[in-house]
Amino acid sequence: MSLFEVRTSPIQGLGGFAVHDIPSGVRIVKYAGERLTPAESEARYPDVPGERHHTFLFAIDDDVVIDAAVGGNNARFINHSCDPNCDAVIEDGHIWIESIRDIRAGEELAYDYAYILEERHTPAAKRRYPCQCGAATCRGTILGKK
Repeated sequence: MSLFEVRTSPIQGLGGFAVHDIPSGVRIVKYAGERLTPAESEARYPDVPGERHHTFLFAIDDDVVIDAAVGGNNARFINHSCDPNCDAVIEDGHIWIESIRDIRAGEELAYDYAYILEERHTPAAKRRYPCQCGAATCRGTILGKK
């Protein structure tokens, strides 16, 4: 039984919403998809300068990236928030989305993507990775602090 359903999100496109109250510390879903090397993921989704970047890629470590667009599940629809109620936990080569506080039924699930670029996080780079979470603490980008 799924703890969340996918529907239209005020944050971005589709999102995951709790179907029941979820207490803090619950492992909600595994982030599934095709396992790629970083080079394979970069070849599949080249970064085009000046264009908004969007993929379902999630790096496990320096050697493995999960592409949830291929063989993925509904975990790929859990959006970013600068004030998250979930966290992504990497354990034994897998990514799990877990609640970090109590979540009410109907509340959108979200975790901080904290995406890090190799290059400087310039204003132009931040515009390519916008955040629309609406949190009072929103930093305006899904990029994390270096």
